[in-house]
Amino acid sequence: MSSAWLLPEHLADVLPSEAKRIEGLRRALTDEAQAYGYELVIPPLLEHLDSLLSGTGRTLGLQTFKLVDQLSGRTLGLRADTTPQVARIDAHLLNRQGVARLCYCGPVVHTRPSGPWATREPLQFGAELYGHAGLEADLEVLELALDGLRQAGVRDAVLDLGDARIANALLRAGGVDAGQTAGIYAALAAKDAVALEAAWRSGPRTGYPEAEQAIEGLRRLLRLYGPVEVLDRAGDELPANTTIAKALDDLRWIGRHVQATHPDVRIGIDLADLGGQDYYSGVRFSVMGTAASQVLASGGRYDHVGRVFGRERPAVGFSLDLKAVSMVLQSSGPPQLPRPAIRAPWSEDAGLRAAVRELRSRGETVVCILPGHEHEAQEFACDRELVQIAGHWVLQAI
Repeated sequence: MSSAWLLPEHLADVLPSEAKRIEGLRRALTDEAQAYGYELVIPPLLEHLDSLLSGTGRTLGLQTFKLVDQLSGRTLGLRADTTPQVARIDAHLLNRQGVARLCYCGPVVHTRPSGPWATREPLQFGAELYGHAGLEADLEVLELALDGLRQAGVRDAVLDLGDARIANALLRAGGVDAGQTAGIYAALAAKDAVALEAAWRSGPRTGYPEAEQAIEGLRRLLRLYGPVEVLDRAGDELPANTTIAKALDDLRWIGRHVQATHPDVRIGIDLADLGGQDYYSGVRFSVMGTAASQVLASGGRYDHVGRVFGRERPAVGFSLDLKAVSMVLQSSGPPQLPRPAIRAPWSEDAGLRAAVRELRSRGETVVCILPGHEHEAQEFACDRELVQIAGHWVLQAI
């Protein structure tokens, strides 16, 4: 018999020890973003569906919960990704002419989990830069992702680089229609040659003399992954195309700068992986930890995401799930020790109460033991206590 208190599948409460770790990650990442000059925004969890999904493609639409607004009768959506909302804020509320650097942190909700152990309610942190088309913006966002994860405790990160322009150039050359695109993207991401051939054959192509060259290029993308030397192989193996050549040069530039500033980061190339979202338009990246081969952060360039809001601007950003990062750090790192704290008796004594307030104002954790609960164990590692000596309340080691 099922319990009324059971939560739906892939949803879970966050208990105190994990919540403490997640909050620490949120603070570390937000502080790092603000150190780079990013301003915090807080979009609503609910929006009109046509605004929430505008220009984001089919993938995000399938991940979005829909419901009817009791006030207007219009269809609303629970956001599954915050990037479209931040694009709306940049386009219609801030309306700045120059560069805008924005960051955010809040829950998103998915109709289905992204993996076997994933939650349907990620706590998404992200940072986005609008208004600069040059690679300097791509590099800044990527370095912010790496530095933020380092501040959070991720060591020996692995950076995976790719570029959506390469596959998209081949699709255009081959005359691939919109109905085929999702299947081809999925086959490339899965490195599934059979699925790629099936998706390619699912649509007619007439008047595209480069179609055979294009499908051969897509087949080769399945094998073009590995160390940075893959970029040289790609230049030799892929069809001659100015867009593809520019994308490969951009990836080389990004790789050189990351190697110079983050020599401990291992860089890999995967030209078939488009990053999991339909809106990427250029360089894309994902960051993993060597202790667990799980993507911790992902991002890239998406210059067209603001088009539907009437203000298309160059845009690049990244996001991550704080819950997933917390789980990886918990499983791969040493046990998290409880924060040292101070134990104090409960009393109406004015001197004691003043001492407790003063210690808390200095950033100390002071746990007052309520009457009748002196024997209970505490979640905190109390290594000191407030005791009264000669009429004064002083700290004493336990």
